[in-house]
Amino acid sequence: MEWKFRSDLPIYSQLVEQISLGIVSGEFPPGAKLPSVRDLAMEAGVNPNTMQRALQELEREGLVYTQRTAGRFVTEQIGVIQGARRTIARQSARIFLDDMKKLGYGREEILSLLEEEKEENHGDSGV
Repeated sequence: MEWKFRSDLPIYSQLVEQISLGIVSGEFPPGAKLPSVRDLAMEAGVNPNTMQRALQELEREGLVYTQRTAGRFVTEQIGVIQGARRTIARQSARIFLDDMKKLGYGREEILSLLEEEKEENHGDSGV
């Protein structure tokens, strides 16, 4: 997993986002065992306490669970994963629409641009 951090959000929030994206995209498939807190923290270049906080949040959201002596695992509840996928998609759409409004685009112009993009990339994106 490639870790990228921005300065506008707390690191633990970005860890939650990135691990969630890894889960919904299948990088961490349902039922998969996650690397240890220390291993994930080292890989991401963050403090283990920060990674622990992010994993606790993911556990609270139901995307991961802990088995006492075996470690953390991705949920096998497909509905939970699909819900997280939809939430991430809605957040991405909201950011896109906000950016387009800042550029002065209205609804019809945005839809037209999306249609053009769909036509240009029809076979590539599956959209």
